[in-house]
Amino acid sequence: MPFSTFGLSPSLVIQLINNNYEHPYPIQKEAIPAILEGKDVLGIAKTGSGKTASYVLPILTNLQGQTRTKNRHVNVLVLVPTRELAGQVKDVFQQFGSTLPDRVKTIAVFGGVSINAQMQAMQNVNVLVATPGRLLELVESNAVHLSSICALVLDEADKMLNLGFKSEMDKIFDLLPKKRQNLLFSATLSEDVNNINQVLLDNPTIIKIAFEENNIELINQTAYYIGEDKKGPLLRYLIKHNNMQQVLVFTSTTYKADNVADKLRKNGIDASAIHSKKSQSARTDALRNFKKGSVRVLVATDLLARGIDIEFLPVVINYELPRSPKDYIHRIGRTGRADTPGNAITIVAPKDEHHFKIIQKKMKKWVDRVACDNLDLKDY
Repeated sequence: MPFSTFGLSPSLVIQLINNNYEHPYPIQKEAIPAILEGKDVLGIAKTGSGKTASYVLPILTNLQGQTRTKNRHVNVLVLVPTRELAGQVKDVFQQFGSTLPDRVKTIAVFGGVSINAQMQAMQNVNVLVATPGRLLELVESNAVHLSSICALVLDEADKMLNLGFKSEMDKIFDLLPKKRQNLLFSATLSEDVNNINQVLLDNPTIIKIAFEENNIELINQTAYYIGEDKKGPLLRYLIKHNNMQQVLVFTSTTYKADNVADKLRKNGIDASAIHSKKSQSARTDALRNFKKGSVRVLVATDLLARGIDIEFLPVVINYELPRSPKDYIHRIGRTGRADTPGNAITIVAPKDEHHFKIIQKKMKKWVDRVACDNLDLKDY
């Protein structure tokens, strides 16, 4: 089933063909027609499954020929949990919206930067991508009004609820018109997500992309069991010995992320850390440099994992284990995307062996164990 059969704007179909997007992913195949028909949608699918385009394309089509709202009254609101995801969703809207006959202005707003420039940019905005806290600040400043919203999107709803945005989202919901289209996308259907579904969605089209479609079978997983004091040298050995050129490393804390990145740089490996305690400009620069290849290693915490979306990322390394098996799946799911194989490496210290057994049991897949006894890490 090609994109041309959906009834999307012809300019979008041409752009998809020109960019070699030949066939829709499963989430797109089901969500696009439902959204074009004006239905509410609950979509459960992991990040990297084509979820963003599944709502961007039909929303842009539905906006064509629509009567423009008053200035500072936006048509579409997309709520996201992190600044990085806000920027990426905005980029997708702008990428596909650039060739449309009716211009669609999209901006992203989030905290950590000056609000003044964002207030000025709110002129004639059609699609607003926002984190909840900054959106409420803009509303309180009368920089934006939500009474004309025709479509609301909650992207990564499970993460937003985990991060404690529910009270802010409730305030935002109270400001929206009762008659609107609601689109809720989440990586998992938790109890909190299901509760929001029951409150927000009216007879929704429910789309669940099966867990096995997480494509973890495309990911070659290996685990290195080694003492805590040897983890740093092992990480540097793996990167240098295997000539890894683009590596995403996960740690549990912001302190450890900074520490690991610092040690890598001291050993001649270009690396940056990205986490919540970094300034927005530092986070933006680190992610941009990593994507374009000028930084070899990006060291991140779980909080920002959902904002790191790189289609052909070859390697993910768990320097420290996450707390939950779901976070482990989410981490390694940064690679093995778009039907392209990837590699996930986990470094397991003795104190973590039991926890890693639990992760493997929940994942229903045992990870190949690599012996470290014969590795010479002396110069690393």
